[in-house]
Amino acid sequence: MKIWIARHGQTDLNQKRRMQGLTDCPLNEKGIRQAHQSRKNIGGVRFDAVYASPLQRARLTGSIIGGVDLTEVIVDDRLVEVDFGRYEQRKYYLMGPAMAAYWAFPRRFPAPPTVENLDSMRDRAASFLRDLERKDYDNVLVACHGGIMRALCGRLEEAPDGLYWKRAANCEIRVYEYKNGKHRFLKSYSLPKSFCS
Repeated sequence: MKIWIARHGQTDLNQKRRMQGLTDCPLNEKGIRQAHQSRKNIGGVRFDAVYASPLQRARLTGSIIGGVDLTEVIVDDRLVEVDFGRYEQRKYYLMGPAMAAYWAFPRRFPAPPTVENLDSMRDRAASFLRDLERKDYDNVLVACHGGIMRALCGRLEEAPDGLYWKRAANCEIRVYEYKNGKHRFLKSYSLPKSFCS
């Protein structure tokens, strides 16, 4: 099975450099263009299933990249973005020291009160992937968010602490193989700079 993990396209909150979390912000025009370009980048891949977070930015990204109607996207609550609590919609540079330290160095600093912690993120990712790996898919697309993607990729990278904290750009796709109970990174697809600025 090949598992394709994609971050959603740009939203207005991304453009304004604000923490987005559970705010259900739609893709903006640029985000829609990014998703269509990502679909072009991967060529004629056919997905046996497309999963997405319940938030509309991930569902539409999954529909476009996956080449399926929005009604065919399988929504899974475990793929929702990290709950940023009272930091929701704050500008990146105005989060304060506790949140800035946690988000930059989560292995050394605890989640501030009201913010989802690492154990919760890892548990959600592991639960989703265990269920997914029981399916008989050749190619499956998972459209989600930059935060929970860190835990999903951590498990797929078989990282000792279950985290892969490298930030994904909007509509970046990371492809993994799951075979004989093991995971292996295969490839990543990033958009040209003209789509990212």
